Amino acid sequence: MTVLDLLDAPESLEPPAPVLELRGAARQFPGDPPVHALHPADLVVGAGDYLSVVGPSGSGKSTLLNLLGLLDKPTDGEYLLDGIPTATAGERERAALRAGHIGFVFQAFHLMPHRTVLENVLLATLYSGVPRAERRERALAALDRVGLSHRIDFVPTVLSGGERQRAAVARAVVAQPRVLLADEPTGNLDSESSASVLDLFDELHAGGLTLLVITHDDEVSARAQRRVRIADGYLREIA
Repeated sequence: MTVLDLLDAPESLEPPAPVLELRGAARQFPGDPPVHALHPADLVVGAGDYLSVVGPSGSGKSTLLNLLGLLDKPTDGEYLLDGIPTATAGERERAALRAGHIGFVFQAFHLMPHRTVLENVLLATLYSGVPRAERRERALAALDRVGLSHRIDFVPTVLSGGERQRAAVARAVVAQPRVLLADEPTGNLDSESSASVLDLFDELHAGGLTLLVITHDDEVSARAQRRVRIADGYLREIA
């Protein structure tokens, strides 16, 4: 085949790998009897999806988050991140994948109280491969994206709950992750602040970010494009 033949050949129509994919993934903890925290589950999250996982306390939400965030491994099945199998990956490889692909937002914010908002976001760039010359510019851009440009020199303790969660979101997206995993992101917020954070998620999703939000709140779950319910370790998609 000549170069001209190659140029004239149609492009491959093979779709890109999902951002997140569970293939029969399960998590069992030893005991008498063993605890089936997550029964074998299949889940596909494509680029640009906005998925919520809703379920009550004790349903398996934390187990699922830990697997998707590479904080734990399935005892059966496989988990692929951007098409990369992770079940047998070593801790160094998993840490590198986590830093380069996943942004986390937690209920408790996890901001360093004696560092400014800008410093909190800058610290996240140290572990995610952002070049030194780009760190401050990227941090400022992330804070502007979440509407906190006027708070960069404040420490988290003087911010409202909604502002602290926005700072946490800026920290999570500063390295431009492939997916944002949010664990009960409105759990510590009043209704007005919750609505503000969910509006921000809508904006991030509209900008192309893939989101997966874990929540016990049906109203928070309803904001997502797709919904999955987990109960007693069983995962099923809601039509």
